[in-house]
This record gives sequence, C-alpha cells and structure tokens, in this order.
Amino acid sequence: METKAVIMDESAIKRAITRISHEIIERNRGVDDLVLVGIRTRGIPFAERLGKKISEIEDKNLDVKYIDITPYRDDLEPDSVDVEVKESLDFDITDKTVILIDDVLYTGRTVRAALDAIVHSGRPKKVQLAVMIDRGHREFPIRPDFVGKNVPTSQDEAVNVMFEEVDSEDMVVIEKNFK
Repeated sequence: METKAVIMDESAIKRAITRISHEIIERNRGVDDLVLVGIRTRGIPFAERLGKKISEIEDKNLDVKYIDITPYRDDLEPDSVDVEVKESLDFDITDKTVILIDDVLYTGRTVRAALDAIVHSGRPKKVQLAVMIDRGHREFPIRPDFVGKNVPTSQDEAVNVMFEEVDSEDMVVIEKNFK
C-alpha cells in the first residue's frame, strides 16, 4: 500500500473528539446512564479519549469499556474462535445508553458483530454509534450517530486511523491498494 493522503492530523483528531463529545452530551441530555464501549483495537483509544473529554466537560466520571467482537464476526469459523475472548463484555449494560465506538465505518460488518455482542450481554436502553471516519460502501443498513469526518472513498482505497496509543502517532490516511 502507498499513502495517498493525510486527511486528518493530530489537531483535526482532537477537534473531532471535542465536537463528538459535545454532540454525545447534547443528544443524550447529559451523561447519566451512558456507557462508552470501544471496539478493539482502535475503538479503544478513541473511546478512552471521548470518555476523558466528556468527563472534563461534565465533571463526572464516565464508564469506558471495550469489546472484542472476534467471536461474533461472520468471516471466521466458529471453531477458530478462542472461548476466553467471548467474555470480553463483562459489565452490565441493562437500561444503559451504550455509545459504541470504532475508528472506521465501512461495510458495517464490524458494527453488526458488535451489536450481536452487546445484545448477547444484556438489553441496553439504546445503542448509538460514534466513528472517527465514515467512508461509505455499506453492506448492512447501519448509520453512525456521531462522525468525526465523512470520507468518500473508492473500493481500492483503505482508510487508516492511527492513534498514538497503538501506532505512536495521531493521523488519518488514505492508502491506495495495489492488487
């Protein structure tokens, strides 16, 4: 892959996190009964940053959790999934508003798997979706509630969100796939 363009730098990511944090607070009329759930891998640092910003704004601590959706993916054989991973959602979401958080929304398959994991764990009052990048090309009827940036892409491009906690730098790039 070859980097085509940097579409968000560290400052743009910080601004998006601040804006999304305010939108989450406004849409939910505060933070009572909110739980942020980051999808492993890059949804986790995104969720932690949103949680920190929301806590600063509201002066309240917010639950920030994570899930590993591996056992719920539709592209893996059931026998290849580690049973230990199936219990990554070990907190009560009953009657909570769950903000599901991921870095990129593309086909919707990851979000569908995350919804399966959430429903398997309890019955939330509501589930909302926050993503840093919405790039289109849905295969499932899934729409985010909170978006850092809409980035129309072609099928032969990849969008990579990088967070310092995982990638040693903050940026979003579009890369061209060479087949």
